Amino acid sequence: MSEHDAVGRTDAPLTTDAIRADLRDLGVDPGETALVHSSLSAMGWVAGGAPTAVDALLGAVTATGTLAVPTHSTQLSDPTDWENPPVPDDWVDTIKAEAAPYRPELTPTRLMGAIPECLRDYPGAIRSRHPTTSFAAWGADAEAVTADHAYDSPMGEASPLARLYDRDALIVRIGVDANTSLHLAEYRADYGGTPEANGGPVLVDGERRWVEFEEPESRDDFRDIEAAFEAEHPERVWRGTVGDAETTVCRMRPLVDFAVAWMERNR
Repeated sequence: MSEHDAVGRTDAPLTTDAIRADLRDLGVDPGETALVHSSLSAMGWVAGGAPTAVDALLGAVTATGTLAVPTHSTQLSDPTDWENPPVPDDWVDTIKAEAAPYRPELTPTRLMGAIPECLRDYPGAIRSRHPTTSFAAWGADAEAVTADHAYDSPMGEASPLARLYDRDALIVRIGVDANTSLHLAEYRADYGGTPEANGGPVLVDGERRWVEFEEPESRDDFRDIEAAFEAEHPERVWRGTVGDAETTVCRMRPLVDFAVAWMERNR
């Protein structure tokens, strides 16, 4: 959606106070840990853009809580099987050998949206070290959530997702369907998938190095899982709006536990 379209469908500029109030109505309160997926444009026209929205999110959880966002940089992943866009086979070795290494303070996000891209540079924010699948966090537990993100555990037990699960974080989805927490369920579920090879460039003792890792086979059924969860536990999914954006909030732990069992039954 263009900024012109956002102005045309917004009754009044969205402010930090207005966004924070909508978040509070959905249970995003001081002291909470929240994993946020978001579309800035879906909210409507935000005065000041992404920093205003980030200020509102941080103001909702406050410094006693923790805000986390995915800050993935898939432009650094193994290009062998890229589809968006694919690259010629004879480019692959050059990309793997020459792409700039991941640097948490420098590497931009890809297809994550304006809010994660803003938060990764926010004063006090900490970004995890994974070259393709990092998360950034701000607040009381930001360091604990992002520390020791293992290269071979992009979204598994040694990732920020597992640390957020330990804290039973709120999953807050503002105008989007994305839900990275269900990837943690894929690591935990036994459904016979074939692991997928990946990798990315990192700096080790100041030298560029390509690291390799595997990820569980992912499948296109996350919306089915969420629908089944809400059908069985409607009281655990809270719906509302942030600005104009349809927003859902639920706890991470019961959803992930449900997803593990669902995957083992249905995949």
